[in-house]
Amino acid sequence: MPKILSVQNIGCEPLGLLEQMFVSDGYDIEKVNAQNDSVPTSPLGYDAVIILGGPMAVYDNLAYLQKEQELIRNAIKNETPLLGICLGSQLIAQAAGGRVYKGKRKEIGWYNVYLTPASSNDIFRGLTNKTIRIFQWHGDTYDLPANAKILAYSDLYPQAFRIGSAVGIQFHFEVDEHLIQTWMNEYRDDLIAEKINPEILLPAPTELEALAIQGRRIYDNFTRVFQK
Repeated sequence: MPKILSVQNIGCEPLGLLEQMFVSDGYDIEKVNAQNDSVPTSPLGYDAVIILGGPMAVYDNLAYLQKEQELIRNAIKNETPLLGICLGSQLIAQAAGGRVYKGKRKEIGWYNVYLTPASSNDIFRGLTNKTIRIFQWHGDTYDLPANAKILAYSDLYPQAFRIGSAVGIQFHFEVDEHLIQTWMNEYRDDLIAEKINPEILLPAPTELEALAIQGRRIYDNFTRVFQK
């Protein structure tokens, strides 16, 4: 089965539901903890690369984030399928020639995201509802390079895009209720600073069910590229 490289930037932001799907389908996952392990800068030997989220900022110019951007550029050059989630999407945007910066306000909680016509034959293929309700937790956003194809957006920011073999998704489709509650504890300073009532982050069963369906569709579309 294909070998997946998963780059995790902080312990509390793992693959989540994606890992369950990869394991269930028998994929080989190599996990790298970017803060402690050596981050590969070449995608050779991997069928796909996933870069996950974290509270750090691209513009902090941390050494391991610089290595991740080198990995991103090489993955695009080699046409290796690459998926970036939240911080991962911001790293793709910056590495490909865009600009990442602090947004005018944070998106934390459940938001509507609108799929573009370009998304119908891409990572969101098969989602018939072009307005989806998803979970967000980010403060940074990006200006994308001219060659980026916008796949989704919210009322505030671009939410998903493609650049060559790389797809960046700003929102968190990989979460379940346990992960959301974990972040509510880990990132409680965000909630205090933004004056957010934690109760509004707790998902309704229908929201979790819809998110799981959307996540499975994204997973299927991503893995379809390199299934053997």
